[in-house]
Amino acid sequence: MLSAFRSFRVYNYRLWAAGALVSNFGTWIQRTAQDWLVLTELTDKNASALGIVVACQFAPQLLLLPWTGFAADYFDRRKLLMVTQGLMATLSLLLGVLTVTGLVELWHVYVLAFLLGATAAFDAPVRHAFVGELVGDHYLSNAVALNSTSFNTARLAGPAAAGFFIAAVGIGWAFLINGFSFLAVLASLFFMRLSLLRERKRASRAKGTFLAGFGYAWRRQDLRLILIMLFLIGTFGFNFPIFISTMAVSVYQTDAQGFGMLASFIAVGTLVGAILAAGRRMLGLWSLVFAAMFFSAGCLAAAFSPGYWWFAAALVMIGLAAITFMTTTNSIMQLTTEPEMRGRMMALRVAIALGGIPIGAPIAGWVADQFGPRWALGLGAASALAAGLMGAIYLLRSKEAVALSRSGSSEAGAVTEMRGDQAGPEL
Repeated sequence: MLSAFRSFRVYNYRLWAAGALVSNFGTWIQRTAQDWLVLTELTDKNASALGIVVACQFAPQLLLLPWTGFAADYFDRRKLLMVTQGLMATLSLLLGVLTVTGLVELWHVYVLAFLLGATAAFDAPVRHAFVGELVGDHYLSNAVALNSTSFNTARLAGPAAAGFFIAAVGIGWAFLINGFSFLAVLASLFFMRLSLLRERKRASRAKGTFLAGFGYAWRRQDLRLILIMLFLIGTFGFNFPIFISTMAVSVYQTDAQGFGMLASFIAVGTLVGAILAAGRRMLGLWSLVFAAMFFSAGCLAAAFSPGYWWFAAALVMIGLAAITFMTTTNSIMQLTTEPEMRGRMMALRVAIALGGIPIGAPIAGWVADQFGPRWALGLGAASALAAGLMGAIYLLRSKEAVALSRSGSSEAGAVTEMRGDQAGPEL
């Protein structure tokens, strides 16, 4: 069990993890409060409006490629994180002030969601790649899983806390709490021991550097497979704000606390999945296939849930599958790419996984409005099934891919065995 927490042997990682946990808690409070604000205060349970908010928040992930990845590889990652975290804190505080004073309107939420998404588009790849500087390749897979554990520990308590704050003091205070929570991350970055950070080779400003990441990923069939699966599930399956909020409000007609509890149930699954992933030395491509299939089954179970608690149980399944899928893609893509390319690969990964949401969220919202929330969940199940079948066909047809999926019992060994172009059928 102790091996699951081996990255905590590193001082800088312990400091980073403590700050991230506080900030993650605030993030989940804001996410839950924002959904509730749009559905109950600014509209009359309009899922399409919520879909637009989600689209505004995630569209920058695609629009700002490839600059986000290049920034993560070119600039000092610690200093860049201090800038992005500070900007996100400012935007959260602004939304909180507007809401507390009663001045907030729907278009304010749209604009601030877009600005927050633009800042997060730069923050996400550098944050993922920065983990390698904290712990090195040997602990990288474990640190990635522990980051997910932290994120989903906060996800477990944050939504329920948001429901309490909304009921007790109002929605605006949830945004203010998130704004101040960023101070924990900024403090951890400020007090790090710079001498302990791993040195890395930075990207140059040579012509074509922006697009180098695209070419690198396209030449790797294993990376192409991962990114296509990410696009399918991310676009139509990861619309959790729409799935949970519309089922809570329209189907089960619950209050803010009941809504917050549902968001916490999905966190139970993601937390369990993150802890299991932290205990493993390596996750292969078959793990992606099984996670996609399990995600599809979870969405179907949620769509057919006859009552609130059945739906909550299905959300646990969905959370477990989702975090297994995402943690595996993160580990494989970092451990099999050169250090100077990791920022661009992480930006591409995040852009594909989240950048498809602006396409899928309005569609899911429209389906929920026109046919009911259960059909929106069915759309997520179909996308995950398609991704799982694509991965299974690829692995079954390619002997080299099968070897890749089973490679390495340790992180260091996996880097050597999994790097380079892989033979197999064209995707």
